[in-house]
Amino acid sequence: MIVSPHTRWRGDELHGRVPVITPVWVRLDALYPRAPGAPEHVVETGLDLTGEVPGRLHGWFPTVKGDWLGVVNFEVSYADGRRDQLHLPDQLVPAHALRPRRS
Repeated sequence: MIVSPHTRWRGDELHGRVPVITPVWVRLDALYPRAPGAPEHVVETGLDLTGEVPGRLHGWFPTVKGDWLGVVNFEVSYADGRRDQLHLPDQLVPAHALRPRRS
C-alpha cells in the first residue's frame, strides 16, 4: 500500500495503526477518456471503462500544479460479463474523477 503524506490513520502505536479507508465512486469515463474523434472498435472481451465503480480511497498526493491525486483501490469489469475483475490497487486518480460514496 502506498502511504501518502496525507494518509489519515486510526489506532495508536500500542495497538497498531491502520489507514482510514474512505468509500468513493471512481468515474471511469473521466479517468480513461477516449481520444476525441477516435473510431470505435468494439472488443467484446475488453475492459468496460464506462460509468462509475466503487473504490476505496486511502491517501492523497498534491501535484506541482496544485491538483490532487487520490490513492485508490478499485476493480474494473470485463465487457463480456465474466465474474473475474481486474483489481487495481494503489492507483493515482485525479480528484475530479472521484466523488463520495456512502458506505
